[in-house]
Amino acid sequence: MNLRFLTPLSPDEQRTQGLEQPKPIALADRVRFSELDILQHVNNKAYMGWFETARVSYFDEFCAKHFKGQSAPRTVLRNANVHYIQEMVLDEAYIATARCVAFRNTSYVLEQQIWSAGRLRATLEAVMVLRSPDGGSGYPLPESLKQQFIAVDGAVLAQG
Repeated sequence: MNLRFLTPLSPDEQRTQGLEQPKPIALADRVRFSELDILQHVNNKAYMGWFETARVSYFDEFCAKHFKGQSAPRTVLRNANVHYIQEMVLDEAYIATARCVAFRNTSYVLEQQIWSAGRLRATLEAVMVLRSPDGGSGYPLPESLKQQFIAVDGAVLAQG
């Protein structure tokens, strides 16, 4: 099967590429020379860019529609915890994924993964906070988005 780059992959395409469970967003690409470090493997900074591309695609595809007719919120990456599992090298094809695992009133947590050759290479847990357009206050998640997080992603309402 040919891997389609920079286009959301279907659940079947994700399974064919070795992902254990399909995610709402999965984008494939290939390691570029500019993403290598002096040791000839992918620089840690490149992973952050790949995760960001998947996060933005996730928001655009699944979240933005819930704010139609309202002022768009500012979406802020509050914190991120990355775990590098296995190095990657030039020309390797990879898949970056994103799914919501938990949410509160004005924030949600994304679980992100990088897969290559059927192996998990890196993970990132990102806490995303919504702010009002002027940045002065929290911006509540629409109820329809919360319900989508539960139904599509299997997310839970975070306690505490």
